[in-house]
Amino acid sequence: MSKKLEGNGLWESSRMMLPQHKEQSLPIQSNLASLPSKLPTNKEVESMRDYIILSVALQIVEKKSREMEASSQMLKLLYTATAKVLVKIMREDMQKLKKVLFQQNIRVFEESKDDTSLYYRFVCRGHEERFTMTKDFIRAEISVKIGNYAKKFVSILHEAARNK
Repeated sequence: MSKKLEGNGLWESSRMMLPQHKEQSLPIQSNLASLPSKLPTNKEVESMRDYIILSVALQIVEKKSREMEASSQMLKLLYTATAKVLVKIMREDMQKLKKVLFQQNIRVFEESKDDTSLYYRFVCRGHEERFTMTKDFIRAEISVKIGNYAKKFVSILHEAARNK
């Protein structure tokens, strides 16, 4: 029934569980299964990533808008007006993302940055974790994000022109 384990000199008994012990463990297992997971879902991770990318993109658009206002370019009025509309739309989306993260009890913090990466920390329902985003990845994502906002803005302009 039992055998001697190799190497450590201990005896191993049967791995049978008594029915009483099994009955006691079932409520514990069901309670663990009913607890909400503290780990973020893929959708929540995507929301955190979008929030970070959008916040950096917003800073870039605001900075470029200020630079354009100070420039002597002929079309600076058009560029700054467009940038202000983009900023408004981006801020609205940031508020929506912030609200979603708040409702899911998720907070995101920038910890530090260096020449190649940005380091973030998040707290999701009490679970704390860190992650890194490379600047190359962020640049690519920001380019896509700003491009999407520009397309959205142009489609709004086209729709307004059609309705007149």
